Amino acid sequence: MTQIKRAIGESMRISDEVMTHAGRFHADDVFSAALLKIVKPEVKVKRVMHVPEDFDGIAFDIGGGRYDHHQKGAEVRESGYAYAAFGLLWRDLGPKLVGREMAEKFDKRFVEPLDINDTTGAYHPLARVIGNMNPIWDEEADIDVCFERAVALAKVILEDEFRVIAGIQRANHIVEEALEKNSNHGVLILDRGLPWKEPVVAHKDIDYVVYPSERGGYNGQVVERREADSEEATGLYFPEQWAGESAENLRKMTGVEDFNFCHAGRFLISASTLESALKLCEMSKKIAKEEENASDTEIETKR
Repeated sequence: MTQIKRAIGESMRISDEVMTHAGRFHADDVFSAALLKIVKPEVKVKRVMHVPEDFDGIAFDIGGGRYDHHQKGAEVRESGYAYAAFGLLWRDLGPKLVGREMAEKFDKRFVEPLDINDTTGAYHPLARVIGNMNPIWDEEADIDVCFERAVALAKVILEDEFRVIAGIQRANHIVEEALEKNSNHGVLILDRGLPWKEPVVAHKDIDYVVYPSERGGYNGQVVERREADSEEATGLYFPEQWAGESAENLRKMTGVEDFNFCHAGRFLISASTLESALKLCEMSKKIAKEEENASDTEIETKR
């Protein structure tokens, strides 16, 4: 990642000094500064009232250039929301940092909401946290020192976000390999716990994922899918009669001696062994099929 950031800084020819507006700071200029400092740690951010005409470096959130959004004809996303400085910088830097697909997802999830806050005033909890780092009306604190403190916080937040994204990318690669090798019909077995949902959801033939639990034993989890623009999930959920029952009752119902838990939401079970977790997933599929057949028979009878 360090080499990538250095290469980005060189390709964009980020000067040793960049500029943004002085006075009260907001999440937009703070996260913009943090992003530039991640790409080029030695960069100095100068806060000014006006950008000098002969300045040849990056100016953001001021000056009317590529990374300002206050001028007439400022750019708007496909969503209809205007870019702020952070979004404009991320559009150029993001794909080089995390890849185009992940950059677009991060823009939608993290960057765009902060841009919306800046351009519309819509409430955003993180923007409020950053705004609260300004000196209040009767303090004599140095606002530039407060700005640097806010940028340091934003930099930690972004670096953790990028660390998580890199972890997801590594996990996706492992899961895709497991999917290629998988021979269990409808059930994917993973040899460790890791983020698996994104690549697995795309495989319509996988109903459950079984993986080692952090608490010992193995979890079996339902692959939940959502239609576009829908909050309602669908999946082959574990039987209703298992939901929230004690381990003793679960073992009596199923005959599986190490069946330990079924979540009340029916999306997760746990057992002490891999074999039992797999058996419970297969049992769940069989029960679901029997219930479906019974329902179809009842409908035909009524006709």
